[in-house]
Parts: sequence; C-alpha cells; structure tokens
Amino acid sequence: MSSFIQGAAEQYQSAGAVFHRCALQVNPGDYIETFRGQLSKGNTQSYAESIIEKAAAIGVSVLAITNHNDVSGIADFRVAAANYGITIFPGFEISSSEGIHVLCIYSPETGEDQLRMFLGGLGIQEPGPSADLSSHSFALILSKVYEQGGITVAAHVTNDSGLLNVLSGKSRIQAWQNENLLAVQIPGQAKDLPVDARQIILNKNADYHRSNNVAVINAKDIAKVEDLENPSASCWIKMSEVSIDGLLQAFLDPDSRIRLNSDPEPEEHAEFLNLSWQGGFLDDTDIHFNQNLNVLVGGRGAGKSTVVESIRYVLGLEPIGEEAGKTHEGMVRHVLRGGTKIALRVRSYRPAKREYLIERTVPNPPVVRDENGQISSLLPEDILPRVEIYGQHEISELAKSPEKCTLLLSRFVQHDESLDRRKESVRRDLQQNRKSVVDSRSELQQVDDRLAMLPGLEETLVRYQEAGLEDRLQERSLLVREERTLNSIPERVQTFRECLETLRQELPIDRAFLSAKALQDLPGKMILGDADPILEQLSDDLEQVANQFADALTRVDQGIEGIRVRWEQRKGEVESEYQDILRELQKSAVDGEEFIRLRGQIEGLRPLRERRELLSRLEKEHSDRRLALLAEWEEVKAMKFRLLDRAARNVNRKLRNRVSVEVTSAGDRGPLYETLRTEVGGRLSEAIDQLARAPDLSLPEFVKCCRDSAEAVNTAYSIPSAQADRLAKASPEALMRIEELELPPTTSIRLNTAPVGEPPSWHPLDELSTGQKATAVLLLLLLESDAPLIVDQPEDDLDNRFITEGVVPRMREEKRRRQFIFSTHNANIPVLGDAELILGLTPSGEAEQGKATIRPEHVGSIDAPAVRELVEDILEGGKDAFETRRRKYGF
Repeated sequence: MSSFIQGAAEQYQSAGAVFHRCALQVNPGDYIETFRGQLSKGNTQSYAESIIEKAAAIGVSVLAITNHNDVSGIADFRVAAANYGITIFPGFEISSSEGIHVLCIYSPETGEDQLRMFLGGLGIQEPGPSADLSSHSFALILSKVYEQGGITVAAHVTNDSGLLNVLSGKSRIQAWQNENLLAVQIPGQAKDLPVDARQIILNKNADYHRSNNVAVINAKDIAKVEDLENPSASCWIKMSEVSIDGLLQAFLDPDSRIRLNSDPEPEEHAEFLNLSWQGGFLDDTDIHFNQNLNVLVGGRGAGKSTVVESIRYVLGLEPIGEEAGKTHEGMVRHVLRGGTKIALRVRSYRPAKREYLIERTVPNPPVVRDENGQISSLLPEDILPRVEIYGQHEISELAKSPEKCTLLLSRFVQHDESLDRRKESVRRDLQQNRKSVVDSRSELQQVDDRLAMLPGLEETLVRYQEAGLEDRLQERSLLVREERTLNSIPERVQTFRECLETLRQELPIDRAFLSAKALQDLPGKMILGDADPILEQLSDDLEQVANQFADALTRVDQGIEGIRVRWEQRKGEVESEYQDILRELQKSAVDGEEFIRLRGQIEGLRPLRERRELLSRLEKEHSDRRLALLAEWEEVKAMKFRLLDRAARNVNRKLRNRVSVEVTSAGDRGPLYETLRTEVGGRLSEAIDQLARAPDLSLPEFVKCCRDSAEAVNTAYSIPSAQADRLAKASPEALMRIEELELPPTTSIRLNTAPVGEPPSWHPLDELSTGQKATAVLLLLLLESDAPLIVDQPEDDLDNRFITEGVVPRMREEKRRRQFIFSTHNANIPVLGDAELILGLTPSGEAEQGKATIRPEHVGSIDAPAVRELVEDILEGGKDAFETRRRKYGF
C-alpha cells in the first residue's frame, strides 16, 4: 500500500468513500490440499493468522473468503482478523449448471448457518469442499444471490471455467448482458487480454454491448500466503462503509470506484482536510473533507452557503463578482458574526508535503500555523495559490465579463519562470532607457539653447578686440580661464569622494548569514562556515583601504587649498592692475568690465561644445539600445502569447465537441486608449474607434506612423486629419510609452449547444443564455488544476442537460486529481458524479438566530443507506416522488 493511500485512508476514516485494498478470493487452509493435491502446512487457524498478518503488512484491509461450496473455514479468519481492523466478507465459490464459476459474497455479519442455507438455496444440496456443479443456471444464481442480499463476481472469466470460455454464441451474449452481472474477475489488465475478450470486457463489441460497463476486478485465487503479494490477487475498491452496499455501489460505478494495482495511483493534490467553527450559525461543527468530490446537501437555510463563504473568508479570498461580494459581506456580518472563529486545516504537496492550520476570527485577518502550531509568516495564498471559490450566481457574473473570461485561460498556461523574469527585465530596461533618452535629449536641448548665444557673443568680442582691449586686458581676461580651471579640480575629485562614501556604507561587511545559527540546519555548514573569516579579513582590509583613501583625499584638499591661496594672491595683484586700467578706459568711454563679463560668458559656454558631442553620442547609444530592447520586447510578448495559444489548443483538445476557445493577440486595446488619453489628450474618439477596428494592430508600426507624419497616420488607420495631426505631434516620451505597452490577448469562448450525438452547433458567449454561458465557464474551471474548486449551487445558473452531458463527466474525470466541494439541490451532481463524500446539513431556526448541524449518519457516500435516503428525500423529493416521475417518463 502506498504511503499516500495509507495516509489518506487513516486521515479520512469519517470523510466518505476512500480506496480499500481488497482480496476477494481467499481460500481457507485446506483448499490447497483438497483442490490442488498439495499438502497444507500447519492447521487451518495458523494459516488464517498468517494470511491476516500478511494482509496487514501489505495494506490489504478487506478479505472475502470464498471456498468452493464450503463456508467452514470462515470462522478461522474472523478470529484472526479481530485485532487487525481487517474486514472479512464471508462467502463461497460456486459452479453453475453450465460450469461457470461464480464468487458469492455476503455481509460481514452473516453467520455460517445462514451461509449454508444460502448454498442450499443455490442448488448445492450438500455444502462442503467440492467441485460439484449447482443445479441452477448462471442467470438464476446471479438473481438468487441478489435476493439473498449478497453480491456476485464472475470468476476468472477468460480462463478455464470462466464465463467467456464456458459459453459461446447467443448463450454467452445473453449471460454477458444479464442485468445482474455487475463484476467480473480477470488476471492483470484488460489491455493484456486476447483481442476478442478485451473488446467484450471493455464494452466495445457491439454484439455484447451493455448499457452499463461491467466492473473489472483482480481477485486471483489465494491458496498460500505468498499469493497475496501477486498484483492480480487484489484491487482497490472505494467505499465509505466496507459493506455489501459499498461493494454494490463500486460495481455499479466501476470507473469511479475501482482501481487495479497496475493502474496509476491517484495524483497528489492540495486539499482541505477539515473545517470547524466556534460560534456563529455552524457553532461546534467540524467537517472532515474527502480528497475528491464533496457535496453539501440540505434544505433552504441549512448552511450550505455558509460553509462555502466560510472557506472563502478563512482563506482571505475576495469574490470576483460585485454581487457575490455583497453576498459574502452580508454572510460574514449576519451569519458568521463577529467573534466566530473558523479553522481550516490544509495539506499542500508543493514544494514539499506540509500541513497547515489557517485560523480566522471575525473580523480579524487570517493566521497561518505550521505543523508544530507555530505562527508562520506565510499567507494562505502562499500555501494554496490557485484555490478557486464561486458563490451563488458568481459563475454567471464571471461569464458576463470578457476580460475575466480571458483570465481563465491563464490557468492552463505552462508558466516559464525564466521567460517571466526576462519579460520583467526587458520592461524595466525599457523604462530606464526611456528616462535616459528623455534626459539626454532634454540636456542636449538645454545645451543647444545655451550654445545658440555663443556666435553673437563671439562677434561682440571681436569688436572689443578690434578696439584693442584684448591686449590691454589680456591678463585679466585669462584670469577667467584660470579660475574655471581651478574650480574644475574639485569636480574631478568628487567622484572619488562618492566612492569612499559608498565604501563606508558597506562596511563592516554583514556576515550574519554565515553565523553558526544561520547555518545550523545545513549539511555543508562546516564548509560554508569557512567563508566567515575570509569575509572578516576582507572587511578589515577594506577598512584600512578606506582610511588610506580618506587620508589621500585630505592631502588632495590641503594641496588644492594651498594652490587656491597662492592663486588668490595672484588674482588680487591682477585685479589691482585691472582696476587701474578700467579707470583709464572710463576716461575714453570704453566699458572694460563689459569686455571681461563677455569673455567670462564665452569661456563658460565653450566647454559645452564638448559636452554636446558627449551628449550626442549618449543619445545615439540610448536610441540604438532602445531599438534592440524593443525588438526583444516584441519577441518576449510573442513568446508569451504562443504559450497562451498552446494552452487554448490544449483546452480545445480536452473539451472537444463541448467548448472551443480561441485567443487573439493584442485584442484588448484598453491600455493603448488610456495612454492616448493621458499622454496625448484632446479629442481622439474617432482615432480610438479606428484603432479598435484594426485587425492586427502593431504598436511599433503605429508609433512609426506617428513619428513620420499626420498623413502617414491618416493613410494607415483612416484617422481624421485633425486627430492624426494631434497624434503626430505627440511628445517623444508619449510615443515611447506607447512602444512599451503590452496589449493583453482576448479570448473567444464558444459552446456546442447540440445534444450529444447530434451535429455540433457552436455559439459564442454573447449569443448564449445565462445558463449556457455559465456552463462554458464551469467546464473551463473544472480543468487543469491541482487546487481545490468550491462552487455554491452551480445548477442555479446551468441548464440541466449540460450538467449531465458536460459538467458531470468532466467532474468525474478531474476529481481523480483535484478536490471539489459543491453545494447543490441537483441530484445529478452527487449521484452521477459519484461523490465520495455527501454532507447533509440540518438547520434549526433562522440564520441570524438559529443553528445548523451535521448528523453523523448523514456523512458518507451513496453506499451508506442513511446517506442514500437523505439524497432521496432532499434532492429527489422522496422515494415516492422519484418513482412517480420514473413511471411518468416511462422508464
């Protein structure tokens, strides 16, 4: 028994139907001697004990004792199994008058005297180990065992004494199609059988066709302890109660309830384990969920919606729809009520198997505890990131929103983390690049504006030079250049001051991640710990370097200050001479100060020519870099869309002939319209309309037209001239923002509304009724996830035919790998869906003052008689009502 199944069986003792490993053809100790001519070892009691011990060791929890025409050995197994929790089904193997071997199995409580009477009633006059044939036919044996309250299995149907070997022709067809034939035993898998037998057993032979598939089990004759280990000796049968009713329901629904040892094990998936309340409408209620399909049933006001909204609330999930949000808020305020504590225990398998307890007391936020009861920093969405919960009519709300329907498809995309990281990196690089381009162009414009003054200043300077002032004021003129040179020295040193500051901020190096405490759980802690002294030495060395760095800068400052003092003395001397010259020039009406200011302005502008060359190079580098980034950006978006398109094809394959999905690249133009309104502005309604009609809108091409001319925009997109002109005059930054947009894809969903077997009739969502829209959406929700899906009364928005033809078959398939929790008034969901757990809620009083309970007898699957009666009463209106409808329909 796998640890997964064993753990599940232990966890879900009271949580509905789970798989039990069953060996249904175990023989007593004297069988090998009586029927195979081999000496048995030990007495029959010790043999039974060894069989029970072996069964317990390998996880077999159900045994059927089926000796030929004999029940005397059953008591040994009952005694041996008493302390092992193993269920013993009493019974026998019988041969029909045609020679067909049949296993006859009865309730565990059936006594040996009763069994002997059953044998006699089946045409065996002298019960005891023998190969005698019954006087009854195969068909009569099946019928009588059913009347006796037992269940039958056609033994080894493809081998000697098996149904398909003993009979032929029309008699074999009639026997195979007998309505009381529910289960057959084969060796191994059906795919390994001869072709003719395989076609019959898999219900693919038209001559032998049955309205319901026969249950196929492995139950090889067990005559010695080692036989139990043979994979063909046992199989897995799903039951909520190990009983004849449990076996009967499994044989009636083998696709859901029977699994061979050779079949794949159930897939591990995230699941809710149990949910409990303290306070509120469900005070002191505790639900243990099944890992597959759970269905909440009960009358109006029984608390089904309270369970659904409690799960949503404890997980801190917000409803998708506006109306669903109002309903949820009202439920929390008036039904759960302040102070109510909800506790949800969950199991997650990724990245590793872990259990968590999520608690929430109204109105406080959720608290997550780990397996040790310690409060975790994780949030519920970290543990169960893809849980989906839909309240009453919320799926219908979702179906009305094309944008939200598009989001559904993302669930099926195979996420590529490296592509996601690359996309975000390119997006950031583009944003930074835009800033660099804008900044470089802005500074370049400022430089050009200032340099535009230089020709006029130089022309004025020439006139002063022609007047002879250049020679007389040369030394004062050159003093301007000297001062600028002196002021440039600290600018050159400033970079190194910033380097020192950065170095100081990083010292001492943080080595906490290499501490003994941080490494204590790592197997390689001794090796990794050796890095600590290395970083410590580096930190000390850099501290010395920083001190030397600071000393060097201090020496520079002192040296420059000395130079400045000496230069200031020189400046004073030159200024004194300059003032004398100015006084002389004033006598001749010449403005010497104006000449010096002019010289200063020119000297201040001339370096900008070098700066302009640098800025031009930078602007070109940024522009070239942008071209490369934009090409990569378009490629990344295309790759993301291809993943989505592949997911759509996968969905179409899985939902063939039911739902069709088609995605359109860049179909959602909303981000473009918003950018045009905020970055361009003005009247653009016709432009937006025309862009909405463009079938394959390329943002790079659109931006290129805007940069070219208004005429190019008008020609390419038929946009009116005035609005095309506005687009053509958009700022460079606005156009760059448009280049960086990501226009989400749109999804078109179509539903085949034709009944099964008729030609397809496909209709898009906007042509469908509310129920049909919800059907298409629900079929998508049922696919491709390992996280729980909770839906409150889906039938409120669904057409009943679509439930049986589309939703239920998909639900049965997906519940093997996913947990479902549905509340419903529709019997098709729990019955045809074969719910592993049905929970009947019983209310008393109104929601705001009353209380709801779940009675123990109303917890289980359809194989529990009390649960079956509950389903009849609540969902079918009672047995009489069901029978009346059946007769009126003519069934």
